[in-house]
Amino acid sequence: MKSKPRRLWHLLLRLPKDMGFYRGMVTSRVKKMTMELPLIYVSILLLNIFEFSSGIVYNKGDTEKRFACASKGFPQENEIIKLYLFSKNLQIQCFFQTENELASKGMLSVFTSGGLAPSLEIINSTYYGIFHFNLTLFSDRISWLIDIPRENITQNTNVAAVEQWLVRITLHHGLNIYATEGTLLDFIREPILQWTPGNVISEREISNIYPHVVDLKATKCPCANDVALLGFIVDSGVKGVYIGITFSGFWHYHGTTWINMTETIYSHLKEEYEGLSVVDMVLTNHFLVLLTSLGLFVSEDLRYPSDHHLSFSRADFCGFERVDYVKGKLWYNERCFANREKFEADYVAVTFERNRTLSESSSCFYSKEPFLEWLPCLLHIFKGMKSPPSVITFLVDQEHHTGVYLFYNRAQKTVTASVSILKNDEPSLQPKFPIFRFPSSFSSPVGMVFHPRSHFLYAYGNQIWLSVDGGNTFELIADFHDDVISKTFHSFYTSDITFVSKRGKVYSTKAGVGRYAAAGSVNDRIFTLCYDHLGFLHKLTPGHFEASGPPAAFGHLRSLFGQPPDMGFETALAPQHTTLDEIIFFAYVPENEPQETIYSKKFTNIHYGKVIHSGKTGRAHIRKVLQHTTPKGFLSSVIAEMKEPFGLEEVNESSCLSSSLLISKTGNFAYKLTLDSQVAQALFENTDIEKTVVIPGYSSFLITRILDNKNAVALATMPERAPNNMTFLKSTWFLYNFGQRNGRTWKIYSKPCNYWFQYDDSPSLNIVKYIDLGNSHVLKAKVIRNSKGFRKLEIPLLTVFVGNPNLLEVTAEVTFDDTDSYLINISAASKALRQGSTSLAFIMWPASTECFVTTMVPILKSSCGYLRSMHHIPSKLIPVEDWISGVHKDNQGFNLIKTLPINYRPPSNMGIAVPLTDNFYHADPSKPIPRNLFHKSKPLLLQLLLDTVLEPRSLNRLFPLTLPRSHLYFIDGVTAFFLK
Repeated sequence: MKSKPRRLWHLLLRLPKDMGFYRGMVTSRVKKMTMELPLIYVSILLLNIFEFSSGIVYNKGDTEKRFACASKGFPQENEIIKLYLFSKNLQIQCFFQTENELASKGMLSVFTSGGLAPSLEIINSTYYGIFHFNLTLFSDRISWLIDIPRENITQNTNVAAVEQWLVRITLHHGLNIYATEGTLLDFIREPILQWTPGNVISEREISNIYPHVVDLKATKCPCANDVALLGFIVDSGVKGVYIGITFSGFWHYHGTTWINMTETIYSHLKEEYEGLSVVDMVLTNHFLVLLTSLGLFVSEDLRYPSDHHLSFSRADFCGFERVDYVKGKLWYNERCFANREKFEADYVAVTFERNRTLSESSSCFYSKEPFLEWLPCLLHIFKGMKSPPSVITFLVDQEHHTGVYLFYNRAQKTVTASVSILKNDEPSLQPKFPIFRFPSSFSSPVGMVFHPRSHFLYAYGNQIWLSVDGGNTFELIADFHDDVISKTFHSFYTSDITFVSKRGKVYSTKAGVGRYAAAGSVNDRIFTLCYDHLGFLHKLTPGHFEASGPPAAFGHLRSLFGQPPDMGFETALAPQHTTLDEIIFFAYVPENEPQETIYSKKFTNIHYGKVIHSGKTGRAHIRKVLQHTTPKGFLSSVIAEMKEPFGLEEVNESSCLSSSLLISKTGNFAYKLTLDSQVAQALFENTDIEKTVVIPGYSSFLITRILDNKNAVALATMPERAPNNMTFLKSTWFLYNFGQRNGRTWKIYSKPCNYWFQYDDSPSLNIVKYIDLGNSHVLKAKVIRNSKGFRKLEIPLLTVFVGNPNLLEVTAEVTFDDTDSYLINISAASKALRQGSTSLAFIMWPASTECFVTTMVPILKSSCGYLRSMHHIPSKLIPVEDWISGVHKDNQGFNLIKTLPINYRPPSNMGIAVPLTDNFYHADPSKPIPRNLFHKSKPLLLQLLLDTVLEPRSLNRLFPLTLPRSHLYFIDGVTAFFLK
């Protein structure tokens, strides 16, 4: 019996470090009870583990990823889990990552003997399933296995836009230890993966093009961000359209399939052209839109694959040539239509950098899928103007059903944003909101973009502006002055946004959050970035891919952009204490500073929410950024909460501290500091310039000039509290050194994540909820402070934005619990008969941008019949043959089944000639159309008839498919049904 406890002891010593206290609990019991069975000790282990079964809480910091899993081949250590679903069962094997195979096998034995096996959660915005790995282990096996029939995950096999699943593997369902995330892709349903867009070429062939690549363009599937395309923009030294396709999010360069589409594009041109290259491309839910130097090409519908290569059609723009196409840009509002409603469709716009002539209707065009007709997007109101503004960007906002413009008037150098209501999918002259005029400082607009699956609208250029109300108003987020943001990259899963400037500077923010941070810089001349489905950011260059990840969630991965940059600026700071734990830092601007560089000596929005670090000791969290014109020499300041006291200057560093100090006023803001002449060793030195004199209860003084050994000139931070002709004894005044004369002694970095986020409604952060008319849905969230000693402030910690407030009635209830956590309940009710979708946004506004979760964006869809179906049960049983014949008489000879007239349209209360609906019942396009006097029905007749025949109502499912296809019957003279 003694050998068993010794064996268990041996295995427990191999427990990983993050289970150290489990090891201690178990081993202490082993020492005391060496004659008992190992199961007892494993039970003790389990009892302690269950203390952590408290639901998913985000932002708790790094967790060690212990599971390695794969659906194809053997799992590789320290790789992101990428699973793929094919037509057969999903088979997954996982092993527990330890230092060697023997230790892994031991861990499996310990967990299995205690009844523990991993559980697999499969999640997307509308689906949540839990599957359990086999508990029984076979001999010499070091991994767990699971075999899931495909139909247990999804019944569908048709090609369609399908949302990629998130998978979460934990040691046991309900226990949040060793949680490891990955993705699951339905390979046989993903549209673009069913096609070969051109000729497949080898890596060696594609490498020959690298010397001629001048830029890269990446686009990804809206529903499955791991499925992405990479296009090469090439110079005149080579011609052709070359793209790479990945289904694993560009994790491996060798896993990319390279395609030569040159012949496919040339087949649509009448003659041979030189200089063919990719310019831009967009992968929508069902189509691939490709802008080349020789024209705009649109693929056939990707949902209907065939044996031939993917074919394209060319969109003709009269008067446009190669010089115009190479300056073109595509604009797309990324939305996933995995559960598509009839009011949802993709729109793509193309803009050209050229001045319009009398023969041209516009330099901006847009189209709705299937992208067969491209219409001018410029408003008719600008026709005839001498200097009409050019369209920088045109986007369709599907939540408001509007078109959003970013205009730039080159003659007047003004930038405006305009929102027009769409009528029949065309911009109207009726504006949704008044025109928003950006200030003149926004002088170099580049574009505008919606964050995926949200209503957050960003306008960018030499500044970044954010709109949360559909383009009605904008708020300034960042000002880069002489630098310009040229590219933006977005992750819907983590809400991360990355901005890249023309100088290679990289900035990051979170969707909807009004602050940003410097992330580093990119030194590559040719590159692009791309987020995968899990929010990992990938840097793509010709011949090499490199990946990073969200810092709070995957902190062990290296950064793509070097070490976190210091966001300080080259000037001196003057600290001013206001309370024991609050301090104000004033930024010094010298009198002789040129006007055009004053901005470089000021605090800006980038510093909001960051941490000031002293070169000695001390740190403070910036809570507010202030801009002002007084006091003299200080044009900006920050209010900060001191977390660690700052180090003071010592006498050996500044000999002036050994003397008393006389302060006398010499001007409006200037003061003279005089040392005691009797203290010979007390001297002002040049090294004291830009140090700050701090006197408790009075204004601080920044030393700006040394007059002589005993006198100096200083500026007061708070002149109204500055003493005059007062002497302060030695040790009653102090010196801080936040200068930069001899090298800057302070730095600013991002603040560590300071809030946890818990969402109780779903294990997914990006959910879609369907709300039927008259129903409501409640969303619950909790924000938990994790900062020690944080002051308790009864202020809201979450901001809630509603994308379309006219669609749903949204109310909020908030409270603080006994642990000072912030609770919010959001109720969304469908009270009006409106169809549409809207995004909500929960934003932790005080949270650091370093947090993994600061923003959650659920989508709510409102329509009729989501949760209802209509059933009619006849009072008498009607045989199937009577349904087919259309005759079933009761005992009085009355026919209970009434066949409607062909092409029937029920009349409205406006008269028999005006139908109640646009729908046709018992449709037959070859027969006459009664009641066709309604003008709207005439141009839509054929399409409506086809829609009626090809897309019968959902109630078709109630009856056998052998019945006549397009007939409507009255049952008991009351209820009407379509029958297939």
